[in-house]
Amino acid sequence: MKQVTIIGTGLVGGSLALALKKHAPQLRLIGCDREPVLEQARSAGAIDAGFTGAEQSVKDSDLVVLATPVGSIIDLIERIGPVAPSHSLITDVGSTKSEIMARAKDVFGAEAAHRFLPGHPMAGKEHGGIEHAEAELFTGAAWLLTPYAEQDLNSGAIREYLQLLNQIGARVLPIDPAQHDRICAWVSHLPQMLSTALASTLVEELANDSDANAIGGRALREMTRIAQSPYSMWRDVALTNTQNIQDALLRVEQKLAHIRENLRTRELEEEFERANQFRKS
Repeated sequence: MKQVTIIGTGLVGGSLALALKKHAPQLRLIGCDREPVLEQARSAGAIDAGFTGAEQSVKDSDLVVLATPVGSIIDLIERIGPVAPSHSLITDVGSTKSEIMARAKDVFGAEAAHRFLPGHPMAGKEHGGIEHAEAELFTGAAWLLTPYAEQDLNSGAIREYLQLLNQIGARVLPIDPAQHDRICAWVSHLPQMLSTALASTLVEELANDSDANAIGGRALREMTRIAQSPYSMWRDVALTNTQNIQDALLRVEQKLAHIRENLRTRELEEEFERANQFRKS
């Protein structure tokens, strides 16, 4: 590979660009975003050139990474699929996979397994934007892949891309798409919704209490840290993984009700003991 286009040079896309600059300096990196974002990416040394038009940005690139929200990824597949070089590999970093893969199958048909590799790095921060990007964001992080049934991860461009992921320190883990969306609902999407619910409730209950922030300690800060994430980062996740998130929320609602009803019984002790096992494992 000689040239890589990253569409969306915010936190994840910008961090990927910085990581590739550090670990694969031979690559020419093209960014695609709004002009103010591209200017920041240039200033940070993340990209060699930038375009505001997606179709123009993919010209002559061997690898195209879609690093935008899920809804935009679905739209971009349809827009750039017909104009990207026939030899180029297109991949994404979307937090849900089923709808993205379905759209790629519609666009590429029988060639989907050769043209599109679905991916999802399990790395991020509560704040987005190129200003928070860092070259080591993916070091030690799992980079999930949800390949099509007929997709060969050891072939040509896919093999080269996986080598790049290894070079930037990511741990590549293939997983079934449906299993990906279910597990991510539990380990990623649910924690966000719980943190958001807690912080929102605290605003409603304690917003006028001047002592609340002074009294709240580390536990409160840890529990509400990711509640700072903007809705724009999570809207498409909720829209494209609704059922799995609903199932997870319902299960936690049931657990909370059980705890509420057993605050004065030994059932509460059993819940604490069961919870302690999670971190131990």
